[in-house]
Amino acid sequence: MADEQRCAVYLDGRVIGYVKDGAAFAEEVRTNRRTGVVSGEINVAYIKGLNEVHINADRGRVRKPYIVVEKGQSKMTDELKEKLKNKEIDYNYLVRRGIIEYLDAEEEEEIRAAVDTKSINRHTTHLEIDPAAMFGLTFSTSVFPEYNQVGRHPVSANFIKQSQGLYAVNFNNRYDARAYLLYYPQLPIVNSTTYRTLNINRHPSGQNFVIALATYYGYNMKDGFVLNRGAIDRGLGRSLFYRTYSDEERRYPGGQQDHFKIPAATTEGYLGEHAYSKLSEDGIIEQELPVAEGDVLIGKVSPPRFLEEQTSFGIGEERNRDNSVTLRSGEEGIVDSVMLSETTGATKTVKVRVRNIKIPEIGDKFASRHGQKGVAALIVDEKDMPFTKDGIRPDILLDPLAFPSRMTLGQMLETLAGKAGSLGGKFFDGTPFSGEGRARVDEYGKILEGFGFDKFGDEVLYDGRTGKKFEARVFTGIVYFNRLLHMVSTKLQVRSRGPVQILTHQPTEGKPRKGGLRFGEMERDALVGYGASLLIKDRMLDQSDKADVWVCRECGDIGYYDYVKNVAVCPVDPGATLEKVEISYAFKLLLDEIKSLHILPRIKMKSE
Repeated sequence: MADEQRCAVYLDGRVIGYVKDGAAFAEEVRTNRRTGVVSGEINVAYIKGLNEVHINADRGRVRKPYIVVEKGQSKMTDELKEKLKNKEIDYNYLVRRGIIEYLDAEEEEEIRAAVDTKSINRHTTHLEIDPAAMFGLTFSTSVFPEYNQVGRHPVSANFIKQSQGLYAVNFNNRYDARAYLLYYPQLPIVNSTTYRTLNINRHPSGQNFVIALATYYGYNMKDGFVLNRGAIDRGLGRSLFYRTYSDEERRYPGGQQDHFKIPAATTEGYLGEHAYSKLSEDGIIEQELPVAEGDVLIGKVSPPRFLEEQTSFGIGEERNRDNSVTLRSGEEGIVDSVMLSETTGATKTVKVRVRNIKIPEIGDKFASRHGQKGVAALIVDEKDMPFTKDGIRPDILLDPLAFPSRMTLGQMLETLAGKAGSLGGKFFDGTPFSGEGRARVDEYGKILEGFGFDKFGDEVLYDGRTGKKFEARVFTGIVYFNRLLHMVSTKLQVRSRGPVQILTHQPTEGKPRKGGLRFGEMERDALVGYGASLLIKDRMLDQSDKADVWVCRECGDIGYYDYVKNVAVCPVDPGATLEKVEISYAFKLLLDEIKSLHILPRIKMKSE
């Protein structure tokens, strides 16, 4: 039989042979894997359209466990479940016996998996270990996701990753480059099986907020929300920001090396006496000292870049240069910890950790576990917040219109469950696909009614400013909210004048480099649409890279100014007259690049 008619077998992308029937061969390999004849680490898939068998055994594949189904019956029997519960067998026993097998993305394409045992039919090949296993680790910690619109799922997972919390129990002994630590993290009242199984309760990353779906004089429109100042003063959403600065005494060829010390006034790049005022004698800052932008944390002197620099008397002099570590621009804080150590090469290293308290302010970002994000639009005194007949004032007021379009019914359920759990003193389970929504609402409703509340969580609220009763009943409850990394204090940036890039003469980029705010093409187009030509010139020329150049009236080439003869000179026609013209420096660079292609661009000038 010709090779074209036979089925090629690929191992990790290389052809290792041919077989007559690819589907039968793949099935045989699968059977041998389940019986232990071949390794359980391999995966096999028959690609019908290409008539090829792909066997994957390479490292780094993402694989997912499934329960094997044969002849319409799950191989995970009640007897095995009982043995597993009694610890007579373990999980690895099930894998070795072919009851559970791991599939990679390619083999997964060929299977028919059922979500639960009720869904198994004669075509089913595999069964999900748990319906929630289709979600990733991060998203599995969310609750009631099956009641949310599918577009919210990746959004929700992203916010859970960005949340501040207790990231490590030994945070006090760590020197992470950046770290965020929530002051009073809480366990969620509604959690999931994954949350409990993986002991994520050891690393909580949020707090239970008392919420109300109500407007507040138009301040919480769209994704804005109103925060209770009293709750913030009691520690709601308060966190610490750690940043670590480090340096070492490097060694250079020729036996020279850096030294930690307070630089002398003659040192090249000396920052002034005030900058080093907080350093100890050894050039390293003390703990618990307040520091601000520009303060030196680690004083360091480095040898000159070139071995000798001639003085005016012809004597070689070595001028050391200041290479100190300073606090980043726009930051402040308190020196939390200082660590001295040595590298494997016996060079001294220093790490300085600076802490800063981040109290929630207008513009800070929060989000629930259902992808409902928002920024603090207003912080209201506690006395002005709406209140219930029992005197309960919400921590946060959410816009009711944030729910209909996003269809996050899961948050509605969590609000009810959180309220019922806080009253009944119990945790509720919100694992995906673990119960019927109607039954859940009834369960929470009974608890709420038992405590004298409305079955659906609605309450009568009174305006904190006027004391008047609201006409409509307001949906209130408890939702687990995360404080996210995006905070106003870390992004606040101001610049009037500052450094520019050497190449383009345009302002530098980014907050650490004291950069300007980008005025891009779309912003320019907005001004073009309005016809604001002077404003465009101001933003894109005067405040950016305006350059005065001399242009030859005869040939249109760019000339230069000879300061010795005090006259402008054209390189093509030395006797011609030149005019000073304002252009963007980036345009001058473009002309230079065109010249490098052996094309001479000419600037034609109209007579004034």
